[in-house]
Amino acid sequence: MSLFVIEPSKCRKDNICVAVCPLGIIEGGDSVPRPATNAEELCVGWGHCVAACPTGALSHRAMTPEQCAPIKPELSLTAGQAEQFLLGRRSIRAYRGDPVDQAALARIIGTASAGPSGHNTQPVEWLVIHNTSEVRRLTGMVIDWMRSMIRQRPDFAKAILLEHVVSKWEQGIDAVCRSAPHVVLTHAHKDNMMAPAACTIALAHLELAAQANGLGACWAGYFDVAARYWPPLQKELGLPEGHTSFGAMMVGYPKYKYYRIPLRRQARISWKYSGKKNPALSS
Repeated sequence: MSLFVIEPSKCRKDNICVAVCPLGIIEGGDSVPRPATNAEELCVGWGHCVAACPTGALSHRAMTPEQCAPIKPELSLTAGQAEQFLLGRRSIRAYRGDPVDQAALARIIGTASAGPSGHNTQPVEWLVIHNTSEVRRLTGMVIDWMRSMIRQRPDFAKAILLEHVVSKWEQGIDAVCRSAPHVVLTHAHKDNMMAPAACTIALAHLELAAQANGLGACWAGYFDVAARYWPPLQKELGLPEGHTSFGAMMVGYPKYKYYRIPLRRQARISWKYSGKKNPALSS
């Protein structure tokens, strides 16, 4: 199959595929659109051409219209619903003890994996620590890293409250993973320039997908840092050669509900006009 094929009987010659192609490698006009001369070399398979064609006339080598799930208007959020959903997001730090079904976790990770990545490289890989007792064991290794930092880099340890977290652990309180039943970690090759942003975006999507499915999530910053820099934990995680963690998140069923949206600092916005900022219009 060539890069893409267009069924002439379905094509309206509206040039929508030409307009939405991120790299501009589809040529149109009054005839059925066709690949540009360098299209084979440049295309990275975003799929915009397939997704935007209203009649399903275009089939890309990487995907056909039939393989792509349709957008269902009845499932679209209103502006008000989207605003409440996003503003109502909370970082969950209190969890019920019951585990989340593996299939349910796989489903929301699949949703989160659709987040954007630079040049459509899709570098994100996932490690799910599903067994709750394993989460506790690995959390203990994070505590070992913290104790090492307290000895070797006391100023750093003080700045991020490591003594406090270790003290809580010794009292039987988990301030690292908050006794969450599961931890989800994103990883990719350490030299992949697209990976840091892609993994961050994927985890942000995961947090929202979890909320939409009745779950709660919270960024596991301490776990992530230890996973990057503490060799004993790295060995236990067993990531592929050359890979490193680019973020971790605790996941589980929330123990409590939230009934209000807490106040936050007003967005700080500067508006730029005619080559310079207008302080009078800053928010």
